[in-house]
Amino acid sequence: MCGIVGVTADPDQVPNVMPMLVQGLKRLEYRGYDSAGFAFIECGSYNLKVFKNRGKIDEVVNQYMVSNYCAVAGIAHTRWATHGEPNQVNAHPHLDCDSEIAVVHNGIIKNFAELREWLVEKGHQFRSDTDTEVVAHLLEHFNREENDFFTAFKKTLQMIEGAYALAIIYRGEPSRIYFARNVSPLLIGLGIGFNMLSSDIPSMLAYTRKFIVLNDGEYGYIEPYKVYIERDGELVEWRRRVTTITWSLEDAEKGGYPHYMLKEIMEQPRVLYETYTGLVSSNEVEKAAELLLGANKIFITGAGTSYHASLVFMYYSSLFAKEPVIPFIASEYTTYSRLADENTALIVVSQSGETIDSLQALRAFKNRGAKIIAISNVIGSSIPRESDRTIYTRAGPEIGVAATKTFLTQVLALTFLALRLGVDKGIITKSEYRELIERLKKAGEAASISIEKSSRIIERLVMKLKESRNMYILGRELGVPLAYEGALKVKEVSYIHAEAYPAGESKHGPIALVEPGFPVVFLGTPPLENLKEKLQGNVMEMKARGASTIIIGVKGYEDIRGADIVINTGEWSELLAPYAITPPLQLLAYRLAVILGRDPDKPRNLAKTVTVE
Repeated sequence: MCGIVGVTADPDQVPNVMPMLVQGLKRLEYRGYDSAGFAFIECGSYNLKVFKNRGKIDEVVNQYMVSNYCAVAGIAHTRWATHGEPNQVNAHPHLDCDSEIAVVHNGIIKNFAELREWLVEKGHQFRSDTDTEVVAHLLEHFNREENDFFTAFKKTLQMIEGAYALAIIYRGEPSRIYFARNVSPLLIGLGIGFNMLSSDIPSMLAYTRKFIVLNDGEYGYIEPYKVYIERDGELVEWRRRVTTITWSLEDAEKGGYPHYMLKEIMEQPRVLYETYTGLVSSNEVEKAAELLLGANKIFITGAGTSYHASLVFMYYSSLFAKEPVIPFIASEYTTYSRLADENTALIVVSQSGETIDSLQALRAFKNRGAKIIAISNVIGSSIPRESDRTIYTRAGPEIGVAATKTFLTQVLALTFLALRLGVDKGIITKSEYRELIERLKKAGEAASISIEKSSRIIERLVMKLKESRNMYILGRELGVPLAYEGALKVKEVSYIHAEAYPAGESKHGPIALVEPGFPVVFLGTPPLENLKEKLQGNVMEMKARGASTIIIGVKGYEDIRGADIVINTGEWSELLAPYAITPPLQLLAYRLAVILGRDPDKPRNLAKTVTVE
């Protein structure tokens, strides 16, 4: 789970690619930041230089004064360790014995141990504990045999197994960068007099808006004026696949906010409107609902935040379509895929479209004949490409590791789907459907008003909670998945242990931990006539044990007895409550992280897109 970037350029057009390499890598730091490194072909001498070490990108750049060098081509890497501890030796790029070949890699080479043993027997000397280093030595081995680097590259790819996005430079071909993709994401950025490679779009947006999303099994090379792609030995015609991205560079930067996470929380009103507009102006939802209508069993899966959005879909599907849906966490797909057949539909929710557990779930269900619907934010990513239908959210790039705006845009897309399924089944009328869709137009307004109403109270609340080491977040019905998402955010960025439960479950064990001052956040969701009295009982149960009780809810919960603090997000229906209740939870997590001195954009041990099992 790492980020890679590569640039090659005509010196007459781009005299020095090093600034592009450094800036491109810095925009990938959300993919991992325990170490970083650069390999480049130096201007004039055409020597291969490598600088790498443990630490964040800026630390490595400053340590080696990387920006003072001139390069005609280069590759760079920011790492989240999967093999070998984070240190200088294990940092990428990795070299062959003669230091002629440099490799950066995102993914896992599954058969690296046997390959390493085979290479050691042939006299190769390894410097690191990583799986990636075997690629450099395989290239060296086959290049000696073939005396043709591209042939050696293809023979290397035949040897390795697992997930990989690879970028490679070879001193003997100074203007060329080789690449290969299998499972792990990789894109080509097209420029004038230069070409680029990267794990993600934001790293290249300052330089180009034209991209090629590589497919699994594709490999080749880029030069300043050439892109060459093969698959299974056959030339790939890529020109029709060029995508022009409309995101601005400003969209991918902080926009004046101190952290990406806060910027992205504040962007939610806008991106919800843009997602709404995109959904009503396309037929994505209608096509997906048709597929669901023909299924006897419907499953939905995701990881982390995307799983919580899946739980919201299950709720709305039961409410508006009277359709039972089976949700499961993507990493547990083997248990559920046994139940799949040709009459099964699986909805796969993934912001990046590259989450490995979700991709594996998709493939397991597809192998049993199931139809697949993708919910994704990234056009052309793996999960949409391998699905029968795709519904895209329009959240734009999300740089902060903790998902914020992507959660609510996923909820919006899934709510559209539940409503369409309801009208197609005849559970709601066409006029009711149109009215509910029109109501959803206010999702962005709900988020905006909620942020305005809650911001000041949250700032005061964190002063009270900053010494806490634990808290509960409790809800009922629709409030349960929102509580799960809120607790995840608090854990991710503040490192305070937060647990979410259905409020009615709290007395079956969790209440044993409650003592004087223990924070318990209750989510007050509609419909009040069914839930308010029950939630009132739960508040009093906690209050009787000395808990510090906080309510975040829609209008009507402000008179709950026993509540120490109440955040009234406004008068919102069951359809719009997620957009009102979620932002205060995100702000709570963010403010706690900041006041505790944590970096909310780079929480420890986490990376944005999980591309390894």
